[in-house]
Amino acid sequence: MEYFLELFFGGLTRGSIYALIALGYTMVYGIIELINFAHGEIYMIGAFTGLIVAGVLGALGFPGSAILVFAIVAAVIYSAAYGFTIEKIAYRPLRGAARLSPLISAIGMSIFLQNYVMLAQTSDFLPFPSLLPELGFVKHFKGILGSSDFIIIVTTIVVCVALTLFIKYTKMGKAMRATAQNRTMAQLVGVSVDTVISVTFIIGSSLAAVGGVLIASHIGQINYYIGFIAGLKAFTAAVLGGIGSIPGAMLGGLVLGLTEAFATGYVSSDYEDVFAFALLVLILIFRPSGIMGKEKIQKV
Repeated sequence: MEYFLELFFGGLTRGSIYALIALGYTMVYGIIELINFAHGEIYMIGAFTGLIVAGVLGALGFPGSAILVFAIVAAVIYSAAYGFTIEKIAYRPLRGAARLSPLISAIGMSIFLQNYVMLAQTSDFLPFPSLLPELGFVKHFKGILGSSDFIIIVTTIVVCVALTLFIKYTKMGKAMRATAQNRTMAQLVGVSVDTVISVTFIIGSSLAAVGGVLIASHIGQINYYIGFIAGLKAFTAAVLGGIGSIPGAMLGGLVLGLTEAFATGYVSSDYEDVFAFALLVLILIFRPSGIMGKEKIQKV
């Protein structure tokens, strides 16, 4: 039972990170029906920003809690700027083009950012300091749940709830929903669609940056390629839960994380990805719109 719980909470931690990144995928797709394949690289850039800030502040003698806060804030600002710039340069000029054009642009931007960070930093794995605090009450779980696991899970829940409330009750959130439903009609009633899309990229990039700092601190190392793997898994989670649905992204991330954890624990780590993508295939066969996705009705 103890081993089961260890795998369960490990899967929740992994799934929480997938969910944080998947929110960016699902928000962008919900607004402009674009798969932003450079989103994983934004996550990676956030982690590298956190590493640089942590290194500088650690050398200056800042306490660990202050380093964590500044690292997350810097990662969010830097990644949000990247997300905003990518949308302006790589996607906005192609908004009226054929569906394949922005997809190719997204893949090209992903490759560009990977190589840019590899040349600017290094292709080797770099150690990332443990910034997450130790929580006293977690010791009662006797190794089943670590402090970093608890912080990551709770952070993801809080972020998802806050994002849901933001979209449901704020003026910008209502503009996002209007743009997602019908971009042309939203423009006719005075919604600035360009602003809505830019804000969507900024929010999604910020969430990816938070995930980047948290998971890097949890694992203890990063390199330029972590964005590709995490982005691919997060995209799978978004599709699994129902791309375009925020609760679906959360659920998809958790389901994927738990599937990988139990596959690793009870079968073999070699089959981790096999089980994850087999689950995706089954979901798409029996429910193409995803677990919480809605079937689109086409009027003819």
